[in-house]
Amino acid sequence: MNKTQKKLVTLSTVLAIGFGIYPAANAMHIMEGYLPVTYCVAWGILCVPFLITGFFSLKKTIQEHRKTLILLAMAGAYAFVLSALKIPSVTGSSSHMTGTGLGAILFGPCATGILGLIVLLFQAVLLAHGGLTTLGANTFSMAIAGPLLTFGIYKFCQKLKLNRMVTIFLAASLGDLFTYCITSFQLALAYPSEVGGFAASLGKFMGIFAATQVPLAIIEGLLTVVVIMSLESYAKSELSALGYFKGGAANVK
Repeated sequence: MNKTQKKLVTLSTVLAIGFGIYPAANAMHIMEGYLPVTYCVAWGILCVPFLITGFFSLKKTIQEHRKTLILLAMAGAYAFVLSALKIPSVTGSSSHMTGTGLGAILFGPCATGILGLIVLLFQAVLLAHGGLTTLGANTFSMAIAGPLLTFGIYKFCQKLKLNRMVTIFLAASLGDLFTYCITSFQLALAYPSEVGGFAASLGKFMGIFAATQVPLAIIEGLLTVVVIMSLESYAKSELSALGYFKGGAANVK
């Protein structure tokens, strides 16, 4: 990547962050105070082993591939902006793209967990999207579960030798949808229906989310394809360092 290209990527990252900051609304996945304390603690504890693994994974990537730092920052900014553009949905939550598919494909799901946590923390503090009490639940759905499925779909489609752009689209789209399946599960677990219990509540939440999330997942898949196509043209050496052209993120063996 030459100096001009680096300046363009840096400028786009700064602009993305700048335009992503706007007056707050009510939720980023699950809003502050919406989940009972027991569930907040449980989801937070469940995130810990994934985040520890992600920390060491990210540390290894930075040490071994320092010239990819700008791509790492771009992946974080991409997730920040896309997940900040939301549509009101189920009470106590919202629908939006997650943006974590790009990071999962380039850096692997472990490193993306840390990126997602940082994004969620900044949004909770700066934009009042989500909250600190629900940070564990939101981190698990958007920064852990979604990227894990994205990476799994990505590797599976590679084994099937599908077209690279089709593979990226499917991975990013399905990872986005899976995030909302987990969010629906979290809400249903905390607030089971009086008639039908957990199963009825899960069906209700997933049904309402589907109306807004399916189109958003398709859009995210297309956007991720466009971004990676651009990176293939202007950041070929950085992608090569990450092992992208060999079929995987540098930090995932």
